[in-house]
Amino acid sequence: MTTSEVATLAGYEAFAPSLLVEKIGGAHLIRINRPETLNAVNEDVHEAFAGIWRVLENDEDVRAVVITGAGKAFSAGGDMVMFSRLIEDPDARAKQIADARTVFLEIINFSKPLVSAVNGPAVGLGCSIALLSDLLVMGEGSYLADPHVAVGLTAGDGGAAMMPLLVGMIKAKEFVLLGEQITAQIAKDVGLATRVVSDDRVLEEGLALGERLASLPSQAVQSTKRAMNMHLSRAALGVLEYALAAEYTSFSTPEFKDRVAAFRARSNRS
Repeated sequence: MTTSEVATLAGYEAFAPSLLVEKIGGAHLIRINRPETLNAVNEDVHEAFAGIWRVLENDEDVRAVVITGAGKAFSAGGDMVMFSRLIEDPDARAKQIADARTVFLEIINFSKPLVSAVNGPAVGLGCSIALLSDLLVMGEGSYLADPHVAVGLTAGDGGAAMMPLLVGMIKAKEFVLLGEQITAQIAKDVGLATRVVSDDRVLEEGLALGERLASLPSQAVQSTKRAMNMHLSRAALGVLEYALAAEYTSFSTPEFKDRVAAFRARSNRS
C-alpha cells in the first residue's frame, strides 16, 4: 500500500494530509507525509505536530505511538519557502515559535510510549522529535542533524535544550554548533539510538517495539515514563524559553536571510 492509499484513522482527519495516522497491531503509526520534499516541515506539518499529541493523549485506544516518514526520509528539516515567509512576516514567525514551544512541551509531557523509526535524514525539527522519543530506531543509512547554527538560527526547538542532557556538553556542542550529520553508528555509540537495523527493516523494528510497549501495563509504563522525563523537563525548560526567543531574533539577521536566499537560488537552478 502506498502512502497516498493510507486512510487516516477516524478522529485524526484534521491532521491529514500532513500527518497520516493508522493503527497497526497494538501501536498507532504516524507518518510525516510530504515525501515529495523529503518530509520538509512547512507550516501545516508544524501546526499538525503542535496539535496531535493532546488528541493521542486523550484517545483511550492509544497505548503506544510509532512515528516515521513517508518515502525516503524521516524529515529533511525546515522548508525553505516557509523560512522565506517567516523572514517577511513577524506575526507568522511568532506563531511558529509558539508552536515550536508547544511541540517540545507536548512531546516531553506525552505519557504514552513513543518510538521514532528514522528512515533516512532526520534534520532540524525531525531530529528534535526523534531525540524526544522514548525509543529510537535508525536505519543503517539514516542520520540525525541539527543545522540551526549552520544556517544562521539559534538552535531553539530542541538541540540546545536537549542534546547536552543526552550526550554531555562536549559532544552536544560538537553536534549542535557544527551541525554535522550524526550517522546511525555514531548515534548508537553515544547512546542516542536504541536500535540500528538495515534500512528496509526500520519500520518493522519500530512497530515491533511499539507492540511490546503497547502490551505492557499502561499505568506502570506511563507513570514510569513521566517520572524519567521529569529529569529532562526540569533541566530543559529554562533553556528552551531563552533559545526560542533568540531563534525568533535570528530570522531577522543578514546571515540567515543570505543563507535562505542562496539555498533557494541553488534549488531553482537545479
